[in-house]
Formats: sequence, structure tokens, C-alpha cells
Amino acid sequence: MDTRVITPAGLRVSRIGLGCVTFGREIDEAASFALLDHAFARGVTFFDTAAAYGLGASEKILGRWLASRRPAEGTVIIATKILPPYEPARIAEAVGESLQRLGRATTDLLYVHRWDATAESPAALAALDALVRAGKIRALGVSNYNQQQLATALALQQQHGLERFSVVQNNHNLAVSDVSAEFREFCAAQQIAIVTYSPLGAGFLTGKHQRAVQPGSRFDLVPGHQDVYFHDTAYRRLARLESVAARTGHSPAHLALAWALHQPGVASVLVGGRTPAHLDQALAALALDDPALFAELSAEPVNLPNTPSL
Repeated sequence: MDTRVITPAGLRVSRIGLGCVTFGREIDEAASFALLDHAFARGVTFFDTAAAYGLGASEKILGRWLASRRPAEGTVIIATKILPPYEPARIAEAVGESLQRLGRATTDLLYVHRWDATAESPAALAALDALVRAGKIRALGVSNYNQQQLATALALQQQHGLERFSVVQNNHNLAVSDVSAEFREFCAAQQIAIVTYSPLGAGFLTGKHQRAVQPGSRFDLVPGHQDVYFHDTAYRRLARLESVAARTGHSPAHLALAWALHQPGVASVLVGGRTPAHLDQALAALALDDPALFAELSAEPVNLPNTPSL
């Protein structure tokens, strides 16, 4: 699998990354190890976790896998995230806790998990800068930021001579996107790499939740996800996807994954799952590169009949 450089220092990630949000929540350690082994064997070298995933369980499982498999130095890139409030003392403490769970002295990429007013404090940004200088973090990023929030953060870092954010990770799929064309242009101008997640919309784009939320699914375990996807615009986009899928003979999941994997300006797409088969469907979608088809899928949704509601 090809890789892309995402930071000025040369941090290189695989085109598909493995999102580890399911570890310790939807799947146990044995299933997580099987998914990690399968991913690494197929060229996936970018692994994304967070302190919030499973209340630290995801980081612990990933850390135990790293200790067990001992990949050669520099062959995997590990990203994790910390939650607000972003107070200087708490930032150092949270990063230390994540590193302990991961069993590492350094994490390759640390994200601010979501925007918070405390993230715009020069003291908080200085605390992140200090952790980079101390060798605890190789690169900084933000997740779930809009363009204005990112622009403000970059301006503050420049003003105070601090290590800048070089990666942004946002939701981006056919149903719901936080990566607009304008946002991509801004990131390109600022040399910010874009990593996206949820190419299947947490399963929404498979169509399996149209009648009811499936027990044990992401929407069942994290009900807040329902507000993100269960609305008319997303359902109209799902209807378009299903219509194109029926005409072309591709499954909706295959088309949605292919669309996400071939978006311009995106360095890597995080794919989660519970089994190796979930990763395999993303790997298979790499082979489908049809700009005309993707343009049709991206067209603004129209009012279609029989839009389901839950």
C-alpha cells in the first residue's frame, strides 16, 4: 500500500489507517489483535486511537499488541488524542497516561480530540509545544475542528513561536462531511494534512439502519451518533447511493468506501471494524477509481420519496 507524508518532519502514513475505536468496546482483545495482525500484514501501518476510546481500553490493547508483536522501529505510526479541558498541567498528565497505556516513550501524532475554548489558551499551546520539544510527541494535530477554529489555532502558534498543528482529522463520508472544498483549499495553503474517518458513516451508508437501529451497533452503543446521521439530508444521500449501487452492480458499502478513499487532498482514511473482513472491503475499494461515478455520488441530494425516519 502506498504511503503519504503528513508532517514537515516526514511522518509517513499508509493510505488506509486502522481506527481502533472498537477495541475494548465492541470487540475484545483477541478480536482486536486479529484485526491488527491482519491490517499490518496487508500494509496498514497507521493506527489511530484515543484516550476516550473505551475509557483507555483501546490504548491499552494497542499497547499490548505493540509489546507482543514488536514491529521494527519506524514501521508503524501511532496516533492518539486527549480530551478537554486543555489546561497545561492536565495536558502533560493526559499525555503521560496515554503513553503509559500504549507502552511507549513517544507517540508519533497527538491530536486535540475536539475544539474547546481552553485549546485557544497560549499556555495550553505552549504545553503541547513543550511535549514536542521533550520528545514525548513527534507531531501535533487537531480533530473535529472547523476552518475558523483551525485558523485561530495556527495564528496563535505562529504569534508565540510554538510548534504548529500539521494534521487535521475530521469526519468525511457521503452522508455527512466536515471536509468541504474550501476547507481542503485552506489546509493545502497552510500545509495541513487531512486525515478522515467514518467512510461508511458508522454503518449508516450500508443502509442497515433504515428500519431501526441494529442492536450492538455504533448507533446503539453511542446514541449520540444518531443525531449526526438520522436526518433528511443524510437519508437522501443514502438513497442516491443505493440507486447508483443498484444501477452499477456495486454494493453501497463498496461505492461509499471507494468514494472516500479517492477524495482529493486527503492523505489517509481511517477504517474501523470488528473483523478482518471489514478491513478487506476497504482494501478492495482502493481498486475502484471512477471520477465520473464519484461526481454523481457527490451531487447535491434531491428530494426523493419514502425517506425513512426513525
